[in-house]
Amino acid sequence: MKTKINKLLLGSCLVLLACLCSCDDYLSNVPKGQRIPTTLNDFSVMLADEYTNCREDVTQALVLLNDRYVSDGYLSYYELWNANYFWDENADRIAMNKSDETTYYNGYAGISTANLIIENAPTATEATDAERGQVIAQAKILRAMKYFTLVNYYAKTYNAATAATDGGVPLITSAEVGATYTQPSVQEIYDFIVQDISEALPALPERALNVLYADKATAYALAARVYLQMGNYQEALASAGEALKRNDRLFDWVAFYNDNAAVLSVPDVYQSITSPMGFDYEENYIFCHGNNSYSGNDLQMREDRGNRFEQGDAHFMSRWKIRTMAGSTYYNPNMGGYFNRGGLTTTEVYLIQAECLARTGNVAGAMDVLNTVRQKRILPEYYQPLAASSADEAIDMIIKVKGDALVQTIIPFCDARRLNLEPAHARTLTKVENGQQYTLSPSSHMWVMPFPMGAVKNSGNGTVTQNVER
Repeated sequence: MKTKINKLLLGSCLVLLACLCSCDDYLSNVPKGQRIPTTLNDFSVMLADEYTNCREDVTQALVLLNDRYVSDGYLSYYELWNANYFWDENADRIAMNKSDETTYYNGYAGISTANLIIENAPTATEATDAERGQVIAQAKILRAMKYFTLVNYYAKTYNAATAATDGGVPLITSAEVGATYTQPSVQEIYDFIVQDISEALPALPERALNVLYADKATAYALAARVYLQMGNYQEALASAGEALKRNDRLFDWVAFYNDNAAVLSVPDVYQSITSPMGFDYEENYIFCHGNNSYSGNDLQMREDRGNRFEQGDAHFMSRWKIRTMAGSTYYNPNMGGYFNRGGLTTTEVYLIQAECLARTGNVAGAMDVLNTVRQKRILPEYYQPLAASSADEAIDMIIKVKGDALVQTIIPFCDARRLNLEPAHARTLTKVENGQQYTLSPSSHMWVMPFPMGAVKNSGNGTVTQNVER
C-alpha cells in the first residue's frame, strides 16, 4: 500500500527549519500562513519526506561500476560522468565536480532533519516520553543511514589498520544554522554510526507505522550492513539474525516472471509493467528511493553488464530486456513505478548472513542461505544448487549473487571497495569500448568520490578537506 505524506504540513515544517534553528525568539517571527513544528507529529512527519530523507542518489557509484548504461550524449555533456565511466585516472574530478551533487546535499539535508528532531523532539507536545523517544530513535537511524552512504562515497573504505587516520566526512550533529562541525576520521564516523544504532534500538518499535519509518528490524539490518563493511563478521552475523527473526520473507521473482511472461518473454515488446519493489514490497525493512524521488522508471543497463547475470535469473529478466536503438544496444527497463534502491531488504540481509557464515567457518551453512535466495530468483529449468569447497570460493559466489540482486544500489560499490583490500577477492574491472580496452584497478584512487566544489568552497563554520587527489 502506497504511503501518502501530508505534503502541506511537511512543506510548512521544512520552510521553517531555518527559523527554528537560528532565532532565539522564533515564535514572534512566524511567517504569515505558516506554523512552527511543536507537536511530536510535526517532527515525525519530517522523517517521511520522500524528496530528501527517503531518497539516495549514488549516480557516480553506478557510473564507475558501469552498472548502468550511459548514452554518448550524457558522456559528452557531463565530463564527470565521462571520467568515471571510462576510468580516466588522469582526469581532475575535483575540478569537474562543480555542480550541487545530490549525493552530498541530499545526504546532509537528511542529517539536518535528523539533528533537528533529535534536538527538539524531547520537548514536543501532544506525546508521551515513550513516543518522543521512538521518534528520536528513528531520527538516529535516518542519520546513521545517511552517514554510511556519505563515508562510503567520499572517503576511503573502512580498513581497521588505517581508519583512525584516513580522512572521513563532515560530522554535523546540530541543526543550528552556522553551527561548527569537524571532519573526523573514517573510524570516528563509523563509531558515530554504531553509537546511533545502539542508542536507537531500545526505543524503536517492533513494527513501524509504515516502511518510511525505522523499527527494530531496520536497525538490526543496518547494523549488519555496517558491521560487514567494518569486517566485524560476528556482530554482522548476529545483527542479520535479529533482522531476519522479524522479517525473513523473500519475494518470489520466479512466480512474478511467470505471471508476466506474456509481456516479458516476447522479444522486441517493450511494454512497461508495474514494479513490485515499492512501498508494499514484502522484503522491505525500510523504503528509500534511488536517484529520483517518487515514481519513475528503472535504469538502463549496459549490454555487457546484463550478460553477466546468471542464466534463468527471473529478477533480471523481469526488469530488463535487450534493445537496440540508433546504433546503441543496451538492456531496456521493463518496469516503472517505485523502487527500493536506497533502503534495506531481506535479500541483502540474507546475503550478509551467508558471507558471515562463510567468514566464520560455516561454508555449508553459507551455501544453504545463498541457495535459499537463488531459489526465488532462478527459473526451475536453470536452477542448480551451488556448492563451495572453501570459504573463499563461497564468498566469491555470494558476492556475485549479491551484486546481481542489488545491482544499481550502493551495495555493490561498497562491497567492491572493501573486497579490494583482500588479495583473494579484489578484482580489476575491464571493458572494451569502441575497440579500446579500459581497466580499473582495485587500488585506484577513483574508488573515492571527490566532494562537490560547492561544499569545499562554501563550507560554513568548518572546513571540508578532499580525501582524494583528483
